[in-house]
Amino acid sequence: MPSDRETSTTFTVTLITPQGERTIQVSPEDHIWDAAHDAGIILPALCHQGRCLTCAARLVDGGEVDQSDSVSYFPEDRGARFVLPCTGKAGSNLTMRTHQAGEMRAFRRAHNLPSPYS
Repeated sequence: MPSDRETSTTFTVTLITPQGERTIQVSPEDHIWDAAHDAGIILPALCHQGRCLTCAARLVDGGEVDQSDSVSYFPEDRGARFVLPCTGKAGSNLTMRTHQAGEMRAFRRAHNLPSPYS
């Protein structure tokens, strides 16, 4: 008998990386970074807590990402379409540009928000 995890809905997540575009399936229970790793895609990460911004990505075409597992995520981040795949869970199909740590840190500095490792 299949487990609940095997029968749950998945979302299509397209990752635009410096090495090219890759598409993965992500269950709503899994962090996007973990699903990418399981698919053999190496994405940057350091803390896996949603604090350091090393994994930062940016949504390209909208989409929903649940960041409730993140230690440090702000409404301004969401408004600027930044997401943290290490603690983010897909809530819809989406496309994101990975490797955006520098851009997210610059955004945070400009808005007087915590910006670790800047």
